[in-house]
Amino acid sequence: MIDLDQTDRQILGALARDATESAGALGRRLGLSQPATWRRIKRLEEAGILAGRRLVLDREALGFGVTVFLGVKLATKGRVSLEDFERAVTAIPEVQTVQHVLGLYDYRLRVVARDLPDFERVLRRRIMTLPGVGQVEANVLLSEERRPGPLGI
Repeated sequence: MIDLDQTDRQILGALARDATESAGALGRRLGLSQPATWRRIKRLEEAGILAGRRLVLDREALGFGVTVFLGVKLATKGRVSLEDFERAVTAIPEVQTVQHVLGLYDYRLRVVARDLPDFERVLRRRIMTLPGVGQVEANVLLSEERRPGPLGI
């Protein structure tokens, strides 16, 4: 783990908002040269703090207006392996994230659909037929905002 100074935190915050910003533009805003900014970004990448950059798609603009979080509890009968469930669930294109969690449910899924009837189709035909699925609880996302994390980024 490396020590992060205020400039490192500013770089992380700026890249969290827009990962496409160039080192030159970022450096000008922060009062650094392009090479100094680039070296700091490289150091953050090498330390594993910057683990990658992602493109954020507007799901609604792509026609996926419904997001549902599912809690999935695997049935104890048959003792389906976690790997079998994970392999099957990750093959479903509407399933955006698969999280193995501790608590009431074994997995938390983020599922997108065009509308509620489309979600019902995905749930009935794809998710409920997965190996080992027992109990499922659905929570429809009403709104979402990004909040600063513990680093204030």
